Amino acid sequence: MNQPAPCNQERISGLLLHPTSLPGRFGIGELGPPAFRFVDFLAVAGQRCWQILPLGPAGYGDSPYQCFSSMAGNPLLISLYNLAEEGWLDRAWLEQPPVFSDTEVNYGQVIAYKSHLLKMAADAFFRRATIAERSEFEAFCDEKRSWLPDFAEFMARKEANGSGAWTEWQPCAQPHETAVQSYLFMQYQFFQQWRALKTYCAGKGIEIIGDIPIFAAHDSADVWSHPEFFDLKADGRPRKIAGVPPDYFSATGQCWGNPLYRWDVMADTGYSWWIDRVRATLEMVDWIRLDHFRGFDQYYEIHGGATTAVHGQWRQGPGDAFFAALKSALGRLPLIAEDLGVITPEVEALRNRWGFPGMRILQFAFGQDPQADSFKPHNHARNCVVYTGTHDNDTVVGWFTGAGTEDSTRTPADVKAERLLALRYLGSDGRAIHWDFIRAAMASVADRAIIPLQDLLGLGAEARMNLPGRSGHFWRWRCEERLLTDRLAEQLRQLTALYGRCPPIQDSGGKR
Repeated sequence: MNQPAPCNQERISGLLLHPTSLPGRFGIGELGPPAFRFVDFLAVAGQRCWQILPLGPAGYGDSPYQCFSSMAGNPLLISLYNLAEEGWLDRAWLEQPPVFSDTEVNYGQVIAYKSHLLKMAADAFFRRATIAERSEFEAFCDEKRSWLPDFAEFMARKEANGSGAWTEWQPCAQPHETAVQSYLFMQYQFFQQWRALKTYCAGKGIEIIGDIPIFAAHDSADVWSHPEFFDLKADGRPRKIAGVPPDYFSATGQCWGNPLYRWDVMADTGYSWWIDRVRATLEMVDWIRLDHFRGFDQYYEIHGGATTAVHGQWRQGPGDAFFAALKSALGRLPLIAEDLGVITPEVEALRNRWGFPGMRILQFAFGQDPQADSFKPHNHARNCVVYTGTHDNDTVVGWFTGAGTEDSTRTPADVKAERLLALRYLGSDGRAIHWDFIRAAMASVADRAIIPLQDLLGLGAEARMNLPGRSGHFWRWRCEERLLTDRLAEQLRQLTALYGRCPPIQDSGGKR
C-alpha cells in the first residue's frame, strides 16, 4: 500500500475495531503483524484515529466491559509470533495450530490453546532469561506495583479454585508461586507488545481512543483487593448493583450486575483508585471514551438480587469533585463522554463545564424518541464525535435490513418509519446504505467521525459485536484480512478528503 503523509487537520476520522477482531491464524486478534498491517490500512485510508474497546482480560460472557482487572491487559492478545522471535516459544509449535474460524472467536478453544503456550513461554523465560532481561522484567513489575501484584495473585488464586468467583474460593486452595510468576510474565509481554504497536501508530499520525467502563466487574482483582471501595455485603456479594432502566435497547432495562461504588469512601482518598486507573489507561491510549458518563452525575441503583432493571432508583454521583480531582492529579483530561441513553440537562451541563466532547449516533437519528433530533447531522456540535453506530448497535446494514425489533422497544411500524425517514434524509435508495451513513458522518460538523469496521465493509447482523443487556453469542466477530483491500482504503480516503478530514493524495503522473 502507498503511504501518504499523515493528515494534520482539526477535522479527523477513524475506525472502530477491537483488537480481538483483527485477522490472524490463532483464533483471535493479536498485537503482532496483523495489527501493524491494520495500522497501515488506517494510514492509507486517511484515518487519524483507531478506537478500541477496553483492553483488560475479559471475564463473564467474554465481555471487555466485565474484566478481571481494570488495569491489566488481555493476555489472549499477546502475539505468539513475537514470543517465538524472542526465543520464548519454539517456532515449530506454531506451524500447525488447531483449525480456528476466520470470522469469529471461539473463546473456549482459544483460551485452551493460548493459555498453554503462554505458560510454556513464561517457564522458558524464568529458566533462560539473561540478567538484562530479568532486570527489564523486574523494572516493569516495579512500574506497575500499584496493581500488578494483586492482579497476579488474584488470577493465580482463581486458577487454583477452578476459575470460580472469588466469593466462592476455598481457603485450602492456595496458588503456586509459579502461577503468580506466569501471570506477571504475561502482563510484561502484553505491555511490551502494546507499547510497540502504540509507537507505530504514533509514527503514522494515528491516535488511539481507548475505553474505561464506569463500573468494575464484581469478579475482579479490583473488587477483591479493594472491597472497601464497593457496596458489598459481609460475604463479599454486591448489596446493590448497576444498570439502567428500560430504554431503546430493552423493555426491562439493563441489569449489569456490577457492584456500585462507595463514592464517599473514594472521596476521602481523593479518588486515588480512579486516578490510578485513568493514569494507567492514558499510558496505553491517547484519548479515553468514558463509558456511561451519566453515572458520574447520577447512577441507577438496583437491588443486588434483581434480574431485571425495571425497579431501581437514581442516586447522586460524584460530579464536579471527581473531575476536579482527576484534573489536579493528571492535568489535561482527553476524555470523550459516552452521553447516550436518557440524558438530563444536569448531565449535559456537567459535560459542558469540563469541555468533554459527547457522542452522536446516526442510527438513533431517525426514531420517534424525543432525543432523536440531537443525533441528526444538522444538529451536531463541533465538539462531539459522530458514529454510524457503536459496538452496542447492530451494523448499519443489519439495522436497515433486519426485523429491527429484537433489540429494542420499537414496533414494526416504528422500524418502517425510521427506515423511510433515513432514506429521505440521506437522499438514498438504500442500495449502499452503509456508504450513505458513512458519508453523513464524514459531512457532519463534528470534529471526529468514527466508523465501525463492520459498517465500512457493509456487513450485516452476523457481524454485530454486542446486544446490550443480553447474554449469548457476542464479542466474537473477526475481520478476514482479504477484506482490507487497497481499493477499499482508496474509497474511504477519497470520501474522507472530500469532507475535509484528510488532505487528498497528490497526483503523481498517474502513479500512486
